[in-house]
Amino acid sequence: MPLKQLFVYKHKYLPFIIETNVEKNMYFYSDHSDSNRQLITSLPKARSPIVRLNTICPYFTMYPLDFPFNVLEQAQSTDWVLDPFSGRGTTNFAARMRGIASFGIDTSPIACAISAAKFVNTTPIKIIKLCKAILKDKTKPNHIPHGKFWELCYHSSTLSEIYIIKETLLDECVTDETIALRALMLGILHGPTYKNLTSYLSNQMPRTYSTKPDYSIRYWEKNRMSPEKIDVLDVVSRKAKYSFNTLPPRTTGGISLSDARKPLKFIPDEGFNWVITSPPYFGMKTYLPDQWLRNWFLGGPDLIDYSNSSQLCHGSKETFIGELSNVWKNITKACAPNAQLVIRFGSLPSKICNPLEILQKSIDLANCGWEHYSTYSAGSPKIGRRQSEQFGDNLGTAQKEIDYYAVLT
Repeated sequence: MPLKQLFVYKHKYLPFIIETNVEKNMYFYSDHSDSNRQLITSLPKARSPIVRLNTICPYFTMYPLDFPFNVLEQAQSTDWVLDPFSGRGTTNFAARMRGIASFGIDTSPIACAISAAKFVNTTPIKIIKLCKAILKDKTKPNHIPHGKFWELCYHSSTLSEIYIIKETLLDECVTDETIALRALMLGILHGPTYKNLTSYLSNQMPRTYSTKPDYSIRYWEKNRMSPEKIDVLDVVSRKAKYSFNTLPPRTTGGISLSDARKPLKFIPDEGFNWVITSPPYFGMKTYLPDQWLRNWFLGGPDLIDYSNSSQLCHGSKETFIGELSNVWKNITKACAPNAQLVIRFGSLPSKICNPLEILQKSIDLANCGWEHYSTYSAGSPKIGRRQSEQFGDNLGTAQKEIDYYAVLT
């Protein structure tokens, strides 16, 4: 399926093309660099500079980078990887580390904005220069949101700078630098406050999700917390130097804001050779309410949007299985013969179920040629210090996950 009617931005310094279309909500990078470049064959340590881009924005429901990276050990350099539930783009970044082309799909604009940044090839200097220019050229905005939440969440001058950057990126976000700055801003938009060094722009909040306004107000007032005046450019500068100082070689690929149950907006000529993904677990109805501040930054309303019409239906286990089967049916049409399907799946503490049973039923119902050949225990998610603990929430005990392997026969 060729890419049609796409606006093409040719960067004068880099040997690739960024193709983007606002209506189709897709970013695509065509790499024309040296195919004989040295590839990354072993995953660097978690704090290595070359993997820092993968953590540019704290995000829940994500699996570790080593999972897709290790799966792709047997992949060929000409293979294509698909993730129909791309989340923050971990599969795409793992493919980039391996020097393999990839494509991701997600219904969340936040997920797609973060994932798109996993393909960029820029430098901290260029990102900082862009941020300086935006803050220098823009006059004070007139449409900043008002209300108790906004007064307690951000210092007025900080909110003004956030809004200036937000509006500029909504007008145009197609270059490597704008895409990188957008993802970086999503990552620093809210998070915990520290005594020594400011890393986030908000009053005390979790990093991975936005607490609801009423709850936040009560928490801040109870603990007598007021927002500090934060230099946005300073935080952007430090984060840009951390995340973009060392990047793996660029690879071909892209991200689409779309529904994996519907026809794909891009299919490589020979089809996808790998599908590596982690669908939402049964009961995970929508991400947007917990990401409402980031959604606002991307042009959404300045209040919580509880709609979830574009996501899998979780009304019952049977309905969810049917929805998931529609994804497998659809993506199979885009896969090459003998393609590999690898799925990490589990269950929520509040909706304990048998992950293997749900997956197998959904694939059996799809009846499109996937033959299951292995299942491995992935253990329990490595949670460590949960972000929700900052606000005293209790998420319950994490359930064990599985890695499911199938081949297209």
